[in-house]
Amino acid sequence: MHYRHSSYERANHAPEVQQVLTKHGSQILSRNGIPDPGRQRGIITLTMQANDSERQSLENDLKRIDGISVKSFCLTDAIE
Repeated sequence: MHYRHSSYERANHAPEVQQVLTKHGSQILSRNGIPDPGRQRGIITLTMQANDSERQSLENDLKRIDGISVKSFCLTDAIE
């Protein structure tokens, strides 16, 4: 299981972010978005079931979008 945190400029990048999340949707177990309307930014938290290659692919796709910040960590060892 992987946790991913992405912050983004909502108005400029929401369609691109949505396209990436749709592309990787089969690995996403849950998604939570928190807008910050005053700053026109947002945070998306994803919980994934993915191998390292799938996780890295999603992370790379998000990082290719200008203005996106990605943080992630793996919980697999903690829950086994």
